[in-house]
Amino acid sequence: MKIYVDGKFCDEKNAKVSVFDHGLLYGDGIFEGLRAYHGRVFRLKEHIDRLFYSAKAILLTIPMSHADLMKAVLETCRRNRLREGYIRLVVTRGVGTLGLNPNRCKNPSVIIIADKIQLYPEEYYKRGLDIITVPTTRNLHSALNPAIKSLNYLNNILAKIEATNGGCEEAVMLNAQGFVAECTGDNLFIVKEGKLLTPPLSAGALYGITRQTVMDLAGQAGVAVSEPNLTRYDLFNADECFLTGTGAEIVPVVKIDGRVIGTGTPGPLTRQLTESYHSLTKVSGEPIYP
Repeated sequence: MKIYVDGKFCDEKNAKVSVFDHGLLYGDGIFEGLRAYHGRVFRLKEHIDRLFYSAKAILLTIPMSHADLMKAVLETCRRNRLREGYIRLVVTRGVGTLGLNPNRCKNPSVIIIADKIQLYPEEYYKRGLDIITVPTTRNLHSALNPAIKSLNYLNNILAKIEATNGGCEEAVMLNAQGFVAECTGDNLFIVKEGKLLTPPLSAGALYGITRQTVMDLAGQAGVAVSEPNLTRYDLFNADECFLTGTGAEIVPVVKIDGRVIGTGTPGPLTRQLTESYHSLTKVSGEPIYP
């Protein structure tokens, strides 16, 4: 495997960062996860846009232009002969001192990894997930805005541990007001009386690229889409539920906190949107091999 590190391609065993990199020491950095389908990188521009938004929010200067980053992502895929897979794009604050001061970090680092991924076993896409609500709440906007895809994922990891301890693959995270925010790594949708509902960004949901794609596909299909505050009660009484994310794509949920959702099987709108999403990924994206 060839990994891009600060303008050079290294073998996996030689791709290293300094122990003084503030991405390692303090989680001071940002990232994006992208997918390649059929020799194309899906929603590449949107992911790079979001990376720059995250960078601006934490006053991190990415040492490459938008266009150069896009080229580097595509070249990393080519170097690894990737047509289907996952790309992780990371920007750290760079090497600094043991102190917190980010101004001591003079050269941010850019790392790109392109590899295979299988987030959930195939059976979960066919029969659906059982998930639970966990005690760990989503970060407050005033503490760390969830819109920033930072390298500090401890909030999500703690919730993931609670999900695993509860025998589930995923967990619903509530915000401080008790409203549904998102899951540990995915956005959440429910279907109620033919309408598609998802928590608003203000509730602590990430501005998900797949989330927005699904909302657009639903709108094109004539399905009403809204972003109200949702409670656990709303989830329990949904007709359908599913999760979305770059790695997960669209994965159905059939039970939440022991309550069966709808018929207990992936619902018709979930299946319809999944099919539409997969059709879109076949024809959309930046070509890796022009």
